[in-house]
Amino acid sequence: MATGWAGDGAVQDQIDATIKDAVERARSRLAKGPGRLRCEACDAAIPEARRTAVPGVRLCVACQEAADRDSGPFSGYTRRGSKDSQLR
Repeated sequence: MATGWAGDGAVQDQIDATIKDAVERARSRLAKGPGRLRCEACDAAIPEARRTAVPGVRLCVACQEAADRDSGPFSGYTRRGSKDSQLR
């Protein structure tokens, strides 16, 4: 189907590229190497099972949950406001 200037698979290519970028960004944030024995935020002991399951772990579960909450979601693009917000 002809869509003007964009190629036939342009939309799907853009979706695939966005997903690929998100996966690469998530992988780059994963810790590497041996895990810590104690949490770097609160100094609580990190169980062996967690260190085995999460290579390079640096935080205990409680501190990791708090860090995840504080980081918030990532949006790779600017979303337009609703028409109502544009009229204000």
